[in-house]
Amino acid sequence: MSTDTTGQQETAATSGKSSAQEGFKATERIEGGPGPGRGPMGGGMVGQKAMDFGPSARRLLGRLAPERSKAVLVVVLGVASVALMSVGPRILGHATDLVFAGLFSRQIPADATQAEAVAGLRARGDDNLADMLAAMDHVVPGQGVDFHAVGRVLLLVLAIYAGAAVLGWLQGWVLNGVVQNTIRTMRQDVEDKINRLPLGYFDRSPRGEMLSRVTNDIDNISQSLQQTMSQLLTSLMTVVAVLAMMVWISPLLALIALVSVPVSLVVTRAIMKRSQGQFIAQWRRTGALNAQIEEAFSGHALVSVFNRRGEVEKRFAEENDELFQVSFGAQFVSGLIMPAMFFIGNLNYVVVAVVGGLRVASGSLSLGDVQAFVQYTRQFTQPLTTVASMMNLLQSGVASAERVFELLDADEEPADAAPTPHPPVRRGEVAFEHVSFSYVEDRPLIEDLSLLARPGQTVAIVGPTGAGKTTLVNLVMRFYDLDGGRITLDGVDITSMPRAELRGQIGMVLQDTWLFEGTIRDNIAYGRPDATEEEILAAARATFVDRFVHSLPDGYDTVIDEEGSNLSAGERQLVTIARAFLTRPALLILDEATSSVDTRTELLVQQAMAALRTDRTSFVIAHRLSTIRDADLILVMEDGAIVEQGTHDELLAAGSAYARLYNAQFNAGVAEEVA
Repeated sequence: MSTDTTGQQETAATSGKSSAQEGFKATERIEGGPGPGRGPMGGGMVGQKAMDFGPSARRLLGRLAPERSKAVLVVVLGVASVALMSVGPRILGHATDLVFAGLFSRQIPADATQAEAVAGLRARGDDNLADMLAAMDHVVPGQGVDFHAVGRVLLLVLAIYAGAAVLGWLQGWVLNGVVQNTIRTMRQDVEDKINRLPLGYFDRSPRGEMLSRVTNDIDNISQSLQQTMSQLLTSLMTVVAVLAMMVWISPLLALIALVSVPVSLVVTRAIMKRSQGQFIAQWRRTGALNAQIEEAFSGHALVSVFNRRGEVEKRFAEENDELFQVSFGAQFVSGLIMPAMFFIGNLNYVVVAVVGGLRVASGSLSLGDVQAFVQYTRQFTQPLTTVASMMNLLQSGVASAERVFELLDADEEPADAAPTPHPPVRRGEVAFEHVSFSYVEDRPLIEDLSLLARPGQTVAIVGPTGAGKTTLVNLVMRFYDLDGGRITLDGVDITSMPRAELRGQIGMVLQDTWLFEGTIRDNIAYGRPDATEEEILAAARATFVDRFVHSLPDGYDTVIDEEGSNLSAGERQLVTIARAFLTRPALLILDEATSSVDTRTELLVQQAMAALRTDRTSFVIAHRLSTIRDADLILVMEDGAIVEQGTHDELLAAGSAYARLYNAQFNAGVAEEVA
């Protein structure tokens, strides 16, 4: 059984034939060779079907529901900020009217009225100037520009813009809290989901791909929401507010400005449709590249030993090139939106300027109104351009959300049945009653298997690779559920027990050690965090960890790095054995647990295990048959069935499958000594 699989078994509850049917479990695959996505030259991608943009985006926004009150506050602050920003150009246009009226006033004699000046212009044939003068307010013949009035207007505009800026800052601050709380909840949901997924999901998912979804994709969602939500919300409200002001000033010019909206939507839709698939491909290729890198790094020593670095580099270059191609295509195509929007906006600006000038000349509009309208035109097209420019980020974020939602929607292991009352007996009697199991529906692995392991017995399981040895103990752990029959522990059906309660009575030591970054003391106490210092030291002495710990600089406080490279393979194995000792299990599972220690240490560990196995049932998976001669019961498995069972001497005397395995190992050992 692999280290990775072990870690997943310890952290993620697993079971469910529906999940396992899609492929063999990692343990069996590794025994027979690297499977898809496993091993230094594994690779492979999990099949994925992208959702539509609309449903995915709505579902992503739906995750903001717990922050509903703050979201309402964001909208209120946004409306207030946009309202102030929208009023500003209209008031600023009034200042322009004051300046323009003052310039005309200076040209009119002080003893003439505005009506007389208009009549004089018409008499000279200057009808356009007459119309403009007739439409003006604040004309005082002979006075010129009223700078005090202009100053008051400018101060009012400054106050309005300052208030809009403060409200916008508050909106951003509240929105930041909304987004980060949502992302924190999403990360927690993903973590909880992983702990509810069956083992089969991890078997067929490369670790790099999983890490990409949990880290890269969620970070991308956070960045996309942070950068787009505020701008999109503000932009949409700005469009509505500015449109209202434009209609108020001139319905004709507003109609002209609105012509650009459907044109912009058509162009944006066409570009988005082309780029959305490329963003999906971009994040899928990112996951594939992460999986390839993770495998190459974790198996670096093996890659070097077999001189496969060239092939790994070639695969990396191919994956990197594919990621470059789809990323370049996605960014380039989506990047066309903004230039296209600028072009449409500039055309609209030209038309508005020409028509507005004609309306001023006819006296239908004031110069200040046209100036305000031109500003509104820019404010109208700018949010549309902003929305368009955000589409690449939004599409990228929704593409990542789809991948996270696929993880959140994955089939979970069946829930624990309601626990039935049973006496807290910890004898460790395990019974298989007509058990049947298969990973794939049409390929049965175990059929009608029955056996009884009595308390205190050591049951050894032997057989060729892929015979189902590890499967047998995984069924006891409920990493997978049965197709038929049942398994009982101390007479209680394990399916009627919560998984946590069941696994709390089982200690497991694997061939591949799994240690986390922390002190030796913390690693030993991993199975019983409430253990006392005396209990930890007793377990360490019983498993001979105490022998090498004192040679380390910090003793039991020595920090083990992530890979455990500061301990030898045998020392790491001893720590895992001490961990199992400390849990005081009713049932002990040893999967080739002494294969990583030297011969002398193995003898000492076997002595310690003999004491540990007292009054406890032990399942020992062994390939070196010399280590199980003293087992109370030896099961010989082939193709998921028990073909022989008995003691070492009984099976040798029978001269069948066990004898062939034993003699093959013995002859191999003799041949090695002769060589």
